[in-house]
Amino acid sequence: MRQVMLDTETTGLSPATGDRIVELGCVELLNRKLTGNNKHYYLNPERDSDEGALRVHGLTTEFLSDKPKFAEIADDFLAYITGADEIIIHNAPFDVGFLEAELKRAGKNRFTSVVAKVVDSLAMAKHQYPGKRNSLDALCDRLGVDNSGRKLHGALLDAELLADVYIGLTRGQDALLMDAGVEEKSQAIQAIDLRQYDLPVLTPTNDEMAAHEAVLVQLDKASGGKTVWRVVQPAL
Repeated sequence: MRQVMLDTETTGLSPATGDRIVELGCVELLNRKLTGNNKHYYLNPERDSDEGALRVHGLTTEFLSDKPKFAEIADDFLAYITGADEIIIHNAPFDVGFLEAELKRAGKNRFTSVVAKVVDSLAMAKHQYPGKRNSLDALCDRLGVDNSGRKLHGALLDAELLADVYIGLTRGQDALLMDAGVEEKSQAIQAIDLRQYDLPVLTPTNDEMAAHEAVLVQLDKASGGKTVWRVVQPAL
């Protein structure tokens, strides 16, 4: 499984009004592990950034003036993302809209024609944490990802943070299987069939049983006698 985390910084909010990409960052994961095979470009957008966008990324027209134009790096970028199983982007419609506009301007293939699947991590987060803030910074705080170095938005830095956030968002019951390095979930389940192991049965001590009962009594008291384990009969 080859996944690419992708992020862009732009001159403004809409490619339809002529806004351009000023920075593009990609981080590669193979089987959920960082490989270090990343891509990063600063780009000359041939226009100034909006004041609001400049406050976000801090990339001035002067700094970008000697950087390559998107058309000059388009083939290298397409070669990098081609064949990836998934491209993961936070708020994917925004970045994909800009990438499609840049590739069309450069006379290249559409972004969505060379990638197998685009995953919107923002949509995933909204589904997992409904009604909560799901910006990249908010998810870093919620999932324990260190973003202390993020003073301004940066495409490569944000793609690196997104990799950690995505692992946190998708680390469920199959986490141990993924950590074991097994590519196919069905193979992984078969590979660690617990029936092949002689697992010990641990019997609690009298002290542990007494401590457990004390906790149940406290919960029962706090609920006014409505705890289900006191009223539901065990199945026969």
